[in-house]
Amino acid sequence: MIATDAALAEFLPHLRSAPWVALDTEADSLHSYPEKLCLVQLSIPGRDVLVDPLAGINLKPLWQALSGRELVLHGGDYDLRLLHRGQGFSPAAVFDTMLAARLLGVTEFGLNSLVRRFLGVELEKGPQRADWSRRPLTERMIAYARNDSHYLHPLSEVFRPQLAAKGRLEWHVQMCQQLIRDATRPVDNDGDDEWRIKSADRLSPFGQAVLRELWHWRQREAIAANRPPFFVLSHDRLFELAVAAANRQPLTELIPDRYSPRRRARLEEALQRALSLPESTWPQPRRQLHLRLNQAQKHFLDRLRHRRDRAADRLGIDPTLIASRGTLVRLAADWDKHAAELLPWQRELLQH
Repeated sequence: MIATDAALAEFLPHLRSAPWVALDTEADSLHSYPEKLCLVQLSIPGRDVLVDPLAGINLKPLWQALSGRELVLHGGDYDLRLLHRGQGFSPAAVFDTMLAARLLGVTEFGLNSLVRRFLGVELEKGPQRADWSRRPLTERMIAYARNDSHYLHPLSEVFRPQLAAKGRLEWHVQMCQQLIRDATRPVDNDGDDEWRIKSADRLSPFGQAVLRELWHWRQREAIAANRPPFFVLSHDRLFELAVAAANRQPLTELIPDRYSPRRRARLEEALQRALSLPESTWPQPRRQLHLRLNQAQKHFLDRLRHRRDRAADRLGIDPTLIASRGTLVRLAADWDKHAAELLPWQRELLQH
């Protein structure tokens, strides 16, 4: 385990000269808020290394060493978002073994399944709901973490030539580039959409104003307590509070008994603010979320779905790799507006 600046400095020359690098991460989203990077697993030829971000070491030299490299990942969308959001790091390129397997028509694409099928190795199942922020890590956790990066490059060596042989390597490149773009896309942090939990649109504008204020209160409490928001208050209870407050109903039974006097007071202050908000600040109704297609658009949707399913059947891949149902509906409603959602290879399949 690399837990000092000196140990990291000793490793970096080996990392820089390595012909390939595989990476995985472990985070704590159950015991921390916002989620916390707890471990970085790196594999290079002949060496698997665990880097401990919780040891207080300076990780900037590590990200600089990795910045121009292609990284081998598995299901890397979460890892990429975590590293970009928390560390400001984004790789130049990635090879995602999960995407590669799916483009080859593999239907069981979890890491354990792929390692068993293509490398003949049976991996032990990882510890369930492990707390990766704990120190020291158990031997079982260390072994599991090492395995997560150890087999990624061997899998890429299996998949890369198969993708090339099927003419799908460029498809994979496009999908991996999209992973990076999605991970680095700016996030709207003002909560204008995030507070709209399930059933929020059933509330009146005033009820939505109350819900929005309560949602922001819960966010502040979660950050202060370093716990996920659902530890503070569930979505269902948040919605129930908003309904009751908007209707001027008693709230006592809806406020958890476990709340400290200070948290209860902060909740009551948030409720008072919400109830006194002027109408000009109430949320505006959202645009219709479900597109209503006319008859011609419905026929176009049927043609798009037929093309997608026919192509997927011919290629032996999941149809949603080409386009999801939601994407097809948007394309049927306005192809010119939404065609940019498609990658070049997806667009070509849907146009023929």
